[in-house]
Amino acid sequence: MAKTQPSEFFSTLKSYAQKLSDGERTPAEVAAALNDWAKESADSVKGRIHDEVEAAVLKMGFVKREEFDELAKEVKRLKKAQSMKSDGKKSATKKKDSKK
Repeated sequence: MAKTQPSEFFSTLKSYAQKLSDGERTPAEVAAALNDWAKESADSVKGRIHDEVEAAVLKMGFVKREEFDELAKEVKRLKKAQSMKSDGKKSATKKKDSKK
């Protein structure tokens, strides 16, 4: 069975306290190790939260802002290309009418 977060924390803390009292580590080393452990734990929690949010957002049918902006740019580009084609056809029609 996996350890729960509080018991893992206390186990780690107890291990570092034991090393400190046995003289295996200095207070600075223990503090640095605990700081590193806390940072790794925070990064792990952030990753889990990110994954959960992504799953929930996808499940609800939302899109990311980046995806929306990319799609908006593509639509703008297509509209511009379409208007250029339309302008070209109008010019060709005007030239034909003027030749008559």
